Amino acid sequence: MSAAELARKVGLAPTVVYQWRAGIRPVPVDRCAAVERATDGAVTRKDLRPDDWQEIWPELAQPPVVSTTGESP
Repeated sequence: MSAAELARKVGLAPTVVYQWRAGIRPVPVDRCAAVERATDGAVTRKDLRPDDWQEIWPELAQPPVVSTTGESP
C-alpha cells in the first residue's frame, strides 16, 4: 500500500505517513489502531510501537482464550 493510499484511509496528509515510514516521526498512539485496520492487520500496533506497546495495549500481550468444548467463550 502506498503512503498516499494509507494516508487517505486514515485521514491524514501523505507527508505524515512518509515521516512515519522514514522514522522521522513515530506513529502517534491514537493513530495506531486506524493504521492496523486500514492495512487489514498487515501492520500491527505492535509493529508500530515496538518499544512500548505492552504499556499502551496490555491486552495484546494476553494469549487468546481457547475453548476446549468447541464453543465460543
